[in-house]
Amino acid sequence: MTSAGHAANPAALFDFVPRTRLVFGAHTVERVGELAAELGGKRVLLVTDPGIVKAGHAARVQESLAKAGMHVSLFDRAKENPTTKCVDECVAVAAAEKVDLLVGLGGGSSMDTAKGCNFIFTNGGRMQDYWGVGKAKQPMLPLIAIPTTAGTGSECQSAALIADEQTHQKMACLDPKAAARIAILDPALTVSQPHRVTACTGIDAIAHAVETAVTTKRNPLSQMFSREAFRLCVTALPQVLKHPKDIEARGRMLLGAAYAGIAIENSMLGAAHSAANPLTAHYNIVHGQAVGMMLPLVIRFNAENPDALRAYAELASGPELATVKGGLTTALEALLARLESLLNLAGFPRSLTECGVEPARIKLLAEEAAKQWTATFNPRRIEVADFVGLYEAAFNRRSDGDLV
Repeated sequence: MTSAGHAANPAALFDFVPRTRLVFGAHTVERVGELAAELGGKRVLLVTDPGIVKAGHAARVQESLAKAGMHVSLFDRAKENPTTKCVDECVAVAAAEKVDLLVGLGGGSSMDTAKGCNFIFTNGGRMQDYWGVGKAKQPMLPLIAIPTTAGTGSECQSAALIADEQTHQKMACLDPKAAARIAILDPALTVSQPHRVTACTGIDAIAHAVETAVTTKRNPLSQMFSREAFRLCVTALPQVLKHPKDIEARGRMLLGAAYAGIAIENSMLGAAHSAANPLTAHYNIVHGQAVGMMLPLVIRFNAENPDALRAYAELASGPELATVKGGLTTALEALLARLESLLNLAGFPRSLTECGVEPARIKLLAEEAAKQWTATFNPRRIEVADFVGLYEAAFNRRSDGDLV
């Protein structure tokens, strides 16, 4: 056992079944009709949001599907942090149109809404019935995922993250049958993102790479994806923030986000995501911003675990931020310095005070964070008192990320 209470098992067993075919490249979205036909689709439900419709992306997908002879229905009411109500509205359209294939177009919210719809449309019941792993008994419809942001990696995951409309509790509903059959990674679709969306989703993708690299479930396969995702994203994010139309850099971000999604599927996440979710639920802090704010603090907490410290150091060596031979602590500091510089470049507020969080609610936030599923995979055992300490530290940070 490690001093932190977890068994160190960096060479854990794994059973990897690639469930999602990746189609990558600029303007590959034009192939959606052809790919849907390969999956046997005839009546397609396109799940997206109003912003994607306004950007013209939905029309391009509809046109490609129609050219391939598909009957296309549109659900364009996906919303950020989709709720059970949003999913139920989507299911009603799917049922009325008798669809046989789903296309999720947009950010993680659109893809999660499509997955959530798939659960209920094919298996019945309520979203709450599928909270957990592998609870769907019947086959699901084929799903094509088309991300327009480089962030969640939802296109490569079998989970639908849906919030209970009443309690606002986020439910992770995982099932291999829910994974997209095909993910179309077209960097040209991400150029239309506003700067803030690029920043928030980009930091989220980097957080996925960092957390998956150190969890108790990490294994040689997941670490391969974590490290490559980190290398791609940590070098490309500054470029896309400064030069939004750089398609090559956008492609590296999109591919890195997808690889991080595959890492999540095989390694899960940790305490930074556990700490971020209550901040989003109670204060509507955008997920990428919340997880970015907590990530450096969680890294320092986890680095007390020798195995996690080495994993962080090895992560830093990929994009040549540092080398393991130069010392694990030196590599850790280089990793943290790069993350802090990216958070500053993204223009995120660095303290919870700036986000309107009340110190009096720290205990409540910590209790909720400790109940998050992702906390169970953190490399260092973490409890309510530890989350209290993390949140308290997040109140005392300067704009450059250092503690006051």
